[in-house]
Amino acid sequence: MIRKPSAGDASVLQWAKSSYSDSSNGSECIEVAAASDTVHVRDSKNADGPRFAVPLAAWVEFVTYASRS
Repeated sequence: MIRKPSAGDASVLQWAKSSYSDSSNGSECIEVAAASDTVHVRDSKNADGPRFAVPLAAWVEFVTYASRS
């Protein structure tokens, strides 16, 4: 995992929130933004706060694993 305080320039990333995110409980959601070789992750309620980035291959493995649970 790559940890960076800013994880790239947020102004050029297209952030997306899960369709499972419930607006009545907005305090429990993350947003992701895909770049060419990384996926950036941030807390949706603190968009200017800390974020991290992981290599695309690691994100694919995580999502595959999580979808089986």
